[in-house]
Amino acid sequence: MKNSILTFLALLFSCFAIAQNLSEKEVPTIVKSTFLISYPDQINVKWEKEKGSYEASFTIKDKEHAMVLDPEGTILETEEEIDVNKLPANALAYINTTYPNKKIKDAAKIIDAYGIITFEAQVTSIDLIFDKQGTYIKSIAD
Repeated sequence: MKNSILTFLALLFSCFAIAQNLSEKEVPTIVKSTFLISYPDQINVKWEKEKGSYEASFTIKDKEHAMVLDPEGTILETEEEIDVNKLPANALAYINTTYPNKKIKDAAKIIDAYGIITFEAQVTSIDLIFDKQGTYIKSIAD
């Protein structure tokens, strides 16, 4: 019983360590500057710190976006909400075959620091990641 309680507490604290909400004051100036230069028209910004990086979640013209930056202000990744029908055809086919009768909740286009494009589709409580051609890469549990 004692080990069960300790295991539960360790899992609980690890969940809090994964992502930390931040106030804008807690974000380094260089990170905020890079973000504001890249997205001057954004609204509703929320900041998080995860694994040493800073993530800004925000809205532009009713579409959700996110940007991940390192502590020096280098952009590591951007993410933009897209319509489900904008996913590559191969990704849609994979989802329809693998998850029949399941609805795609959200879809996003992701561009990393090297310009590599991937797509994300949320089905049930799983994020499915696909390359630019729609080839399945991996699943991430939400």
